[in-house]
Amino acid sequence: MIMAYKAFRKDLTCTSGGNTFQYRKGIWNEAGKADLRRTGMHCAENPLDCLNYYRDMENSVYYLVLADGDINEDGMDSAISCTRMKLVRELPLKDFLMHALNYMYTHPSRSVNHYVERETGVAADGFAIVRGKDPRAKGSWGSVLAFAKEAPDTEEITELGLFEVDGQNAMPGIWYNTDGQEVEGLGQEDVKEA
Repeated sequence: MIMAYKAFRKDLTCTSGGNTFQYRKGIWNEAGKADLRRTGMHCAENPLDCLNYYRDMENSVYYLVLADGDINEDGMDSAISCTRMKLVRELPLKDFLMHALNYMYTHPSRSVNHYVERETGVAADGFAIVRGKDPRAKGSWGSVLAFAKEAPDTEEITELGLFEVDGQNAMPGIWYNTDGQEVEGLGQEDVKEA
């Protein structure tokens, strides 16, 4: 049994191989065969890999799931196909991003998902995830800023941070670091726009 992550449309349906499957809470959902590129119930060990299929946070939901039964992986990313899946808990955006940060912390040497910016990031679609030696991010009202700070000479993550641009603890359009402190003097030439 593997703890993993799954994205759905809001009605808990998803499409795989041209077929739409309706998932249900509180039971083991089952499929006949697990073949990552063709059949089975799909999920991912890295929460951010779910965004490759369901990026629209307003029209999708994200769950912590249990994958069981016949399990198939191909090593290309963290995707998994299984024959049994149980929905454990829905993850609102902040929780989803905290799980993503935890995945990076636990597996610092694995390839970094393309939704993670290096050193600086500007929130798009409601969030920014930034990893680096001195990560910094900014966003608009309601955006969530997620940070993974690396050790000076390795990829080991030494500190995590997660803040919402709420107008009290974090203001819109202001650069922040992992500690939630405002970063001054960050010029436009130092920033990779999202």
